[in-house]
Amino acid sequence: MDVTDQTEKLSFRDDPGATRSVWIAAALVIAIVGWMGSGYLLPSADPGAPLAGEARIEPVAVAVAQSTVQPVTLYFQAEGQAQPDRDSAIRVETSGDVAEVLVQKGEEVADGAVIARLSPTRADAELLRAREEVTRAQREFDNASTLLERGVATSDRVSDARAALAAAEAALAAAEQAIESLDITAPFAGRIERLSIDPGEFVQAGAEVGRIVDNRPLTVTLQVPQQALGRIRDGQTANISFITGEERQGTVSFVGTSANAETRTFLAEIAVPNPDGAIPAGISAEITIPTGTAQAHFVQPSTVSLSPEGRLGVKAVDDDNTVVFYPVDIVRAEINGIWVTGLPETAQIITVGQGFVNAGEVVAPSPASNGLETQSTGD
Repeated sequence: MDVTDQTEKLSFRDDPGATRSVWIAAALVIAIVGWMGSGYLLPSADPGAPLAGEARIEPVAVAVAQSTVQPVTLYFQAEGQAQPDRDSAIRVETSGDVAEVLVQKGEEVADGAVIARLSPTRADAELLRAREEVTRAQREFDNASTLLERGVATSDRVSDARAALAAAEAALAAAEQAIESLDITAPFAGRIERLSIDPGEFVQAGAEVGRIVDNRPLTVTLQVPQQALGRIRDGQTANISFITGEERQGTVSFVGTSANAETRTFLAEIAVPNPDGAIPAGISAEITIPTGTAQAHFVQPSTVSLSPEGRLGVKAVDDDNTVVFYPVDIVRAEINGIWVTGLPETAQIITVGQGFVNAGEVVAPSPASNGLETQSTGD
């Protein structure tokens, strides 16, 4: 029997379950396409409407207090220093030996009072020599003039004699002045702050031997910033508080017109009465100068915030319960609050919750329990 005839012929048949996954995938694709297309064929719900079971967002609750504009006095405040009205060195007008000292350091003296005297010995000798020199020069000039008239002398000799006479007369005037300058006197009434001469000491003309100070009245100096210069003028009243606890009222007596090149500030001076001399010169002082009035609101510092642009301002609520941001300027600060301008005449200022709301948002305002926490009269 042939081997080939005995081998069965192989054949293949499709399995009915092999195509099942294909049909499942096709059904899923059709279902997904149908679901995506349903949004175009069927009406959708309002996207703005809250879903079932979702809570509606309520406006933020804030506390507000009504504020009304008030007149407030504006002040310029600065630090200053008390300076004497006059401060001068005491100098010797002529050379000589100190004969006596009549005052002591710290003593009050009157204008023109004699502080010390120089010995007249040198001055008398110089005066005698100057007088003799004038006599000799006068004689020489007379002789030269006589000889010129006789035709013996020349005009140059007369000119030389005239010049010598003039020099001698000048020396005589200086000697006489030296006699009058033997007394060292006070240039004005004041207090001797320093005196550095003793009897028997020789001093040169022009040497500084002491210092006299007049602090009646005092002069308080301060530096005014350039942006505040227009608010300060001569004649304004100023309140001065000295570091010693003394308080005085003074008057602006000088305002500079040339700025310091380094600080860009202007020197100002205030004359302060000091009849008893109780306030010493050189001490620190706080100056307060009323400069006018303004219409402003008194608010707590906690109500002030910054806008996204960095502008200082206050948040308030309008008639539609919408938050409004008002840029403000601080015109006066006090311990219990600040005065600001930039708000309308009457404003509902947010006192609690201003940090959680922004301009343009609708809020649920309620009156603050005690209104504005602190009030001020603006005086």
